[in-house]
Amino acid sequence: MIAPSNLGRTLGLGLALGLCIWAARADTPALDILPGMPPVTDPANLYSEIGSDKLSPAVADALPRVYVPNLRSNDVYVIDPETFKVVDRYRVGGQPQHIVPSWDLKTLWVSNNGLRGPQGSLTPIDPKTGKPGQSIAVEDPYNLYFTPDGRSAIVVAERLERLDFRDPIEMTLQQSLPTPGCAGVNHADFSIDGKYAIFTCEFGGGGLIKVDMVERKIVGHLNLNRTNLITQASLELPDGQLPDGQPLDAAICGVNIGVGGGMPQDIRVSPDGKTFFVADMMADGVYLVDGEEFKQVGYIPTGIGTHGLYPSRDGTKLYVVNRGSHDVRGRRRGPGSISVLDFATREIVANWPIPRGGSPDMGNVSADGKFLWLSGRYDNVVYAIDTGTGAVVTIPVGTEPHGLTVWPQPGRYSLGHTGNMR
Repeated sequence: MIAPSNLGRTLGLGLALGLCIWAARADTPALDILPGMPPVTDPANLYSEIGSDKLSPAVADALPRVYVPNLRSNDVYVIDPETFKVVDRYRVGGQPQHIVPSWDLKTLWVSNNGLRGPQGSLTPIDPKTGKPGQSIAVEDPYNLYFTPDGRSAIVVAERLERLDFRDPIEMTLQQSLPTPGCAGVNHADFSIDGKYAIFTCEFGGGGLIKVDMVERKIVGHLNLNRTNLITQASLELPDGQLPDGQPLDAAICGVNIGVGGGMPQDIRVSPDGKTFFVADMMADGVYLVDGEEFKQVGYIPTGIGTHGLYPSRDGTKLYVVNRGSHDVRGRRRGPGSISVLDFATREIVANWPIPRGGSPDMGNVSADGKFLWLSGRYDNVVYAIDTGTGAVVTIPVGTEPHGLTVWPQPGRYSLGHTGNMR
């Protein structure tokens, strides 16, 4: 029991601390966000709403499933994450690339690339039943994102080199934005205020474009500099060695980075919204880019064929997926691995190789954060990786699985891809 003489001091101290906290929050300027976008709950951690306890009422009736698009067999496999068994399979359009949660969390879209032209389509899946609906004809839907305000879907037409803004439900065309100078426009992530996005350019030597989401126009191009990469690597790696043991002078000659330059893949923003992490399949690591200044500020080596990026449920770690190959066709049982990057220290705190080799590619984290689900693209399997130990369960699926998604996932809304949740 607190003595009466101390009670007043205790209450006074509590009140003072409360007022300090309130004042600190009051002094923090509110973010000037894209009109119509949900407010940013915690400006210090834009992943604050994807925690394991943050499932939206919109996904309350969704079946717990893992949906796997198989690029070469033109089908979707459905896995029960509790039993690790395939429980369904159905045909979709040609060359399904990714399974994408809609902005309102009510639909999962299969992006069927077709022949990367007019034969493409989007197939809706009802997450309450796990069953597909009628496909909608859409040109070249390699990937799919949503504007932070939910007004538009963004079809990433990779081969056509453009971004198509469409109605987020009916998928009717609203406007097209050509992306000249961005060969193989590919993956994206959005600023903390929703006012711009950065897209990766996979081919033609690699690079990035910055897209103004207010005016819907390109406002910058950035080439990722190999000289900076080598300088950073020489400071961070012992004895001047790259992750696979090759000397840095080999990288200069293009052995590890590619004669044609880089090949940026997935991209993810840091919890504070200041730095974008860019996976580069030829650089075997992630570039760090200042989003506001739109300039390269660092590089972190991870593993061979760096490809996918997924934040942990608590927003403290980034799972970096190394596909184990620089070749877009790849091979079975390559030196694939997952590197665990600490957002705060920017250090690799763990590395989990795929036992007996593999080709981890795309996926996401389970709702409870206990498993990282990834396609094994060139091994025709799916990996369920224990995020506590790195132990791997392997599940056979169709031919060349690609951008799988886990559903449901926590979050208020989806920005697209395989579950870029906010």
